[in-house]
Amino acid sequence: MSDAFRSGFVAILGRPNAGKSTLVNRLVGQKIAIVSSKPQTTRNRIQGIVNRPGGQIVFIDTPGLHVADSALGRQMMQEVAAALEGIDVLLLISDASRALPGADELLLDKARTFRGPVILALNKVDRMPKPALLPMIAAYAKSFGFAAIVPISALNGLGCEELLAEVITRLPEGEPYFAEDHVTDQPERFLAAEIVREKAISLTYHEVPYALAVVVDQWEETPKILRIRATLQVERSSQKKILIGRGGAMLKKIGTEARKELEKLLDTKIFLGLFVKVTPNWRDDPRRVRQLDWHVQLEELAGEEE
Repeated sequence: MSDAFRSGFVAILGRPNAGKSTLVNRLVGQKIAIVSSKPQTTRNRIQGIVNRPGGQIVFIDTPGLHVADSALGRQMMQEVAAALEGIDVLLLISDASRALPGADELLLDKARTFRGPVILALNKVDRMPKPALLPMIAAYAKSFGFAAIVPISALNGLGCEELLAEVITRLPEGEPYFAEDHVTDQPERFLAAEIVREKAISLTYHEVPYALAVVVDQWEETPKILRIRATLQVERSSQKKILIGRGGAMLKKIGTEARKELEKLLDTKIFLGLFVKVTPNWRDDPRRVRQLDWHVQLEELAGEEE
């Protein structure tokens, strides 16, 4: 093996709740993607940058693969398709504690159309009996010609260094794409919106998490405090009532938990103002969904600066 520096882009694909965002956070070494037990939490593709002495890996976290039944779902699957463009390695992740190769046909279909090395990470192996692991690996190996199959636990780090080693050896030789102190391509405004959404998801129930979007309306930095104003957008008045809670208690709790995490992440004192807005059936409105696409927002901001 050459000692030359290697760098490249790796898309992580998996079904909802396979552990993609948990894995990205683990590999990067800090939180850049929100995590929830509820499916379809990740809506945008997020880049996480991992530096090692021999190389730099740019991981692309993607929404969970599913059959889209709304404008939002179709937008999420477009994010997946975009993530596959120009990558060097495809990393599939499967929940080994409840997976069978035949149940992952959506994943395998993506692998069959990719003309590069495909690595499979069998996640959550700490939740399954050890005697069941080898037969599972053999079954997956028979279903597709993976470059490597690596058992891991994204939650506790088991096998993650081995996974990184397998990825780096399959990247092309080349200079790093990002400076060594970079961990993500996402701006702080995006991370703030996502953390507010994560707290709201974790504290609410029923249909609210799936109908929720968060937009940062104001970002004002001063020497002493960062002022953030964000709108939580839902589809029905009943969902708005759940988010606000009796006497505003739920919204206050969401804001407190989000503010504490953001102050730790951004290392500054924060004033966080949250508001709730009802936009009926926004998930089925392509125009509304496009307005919530963070990559589109970045393009518009860049146009304003020019």
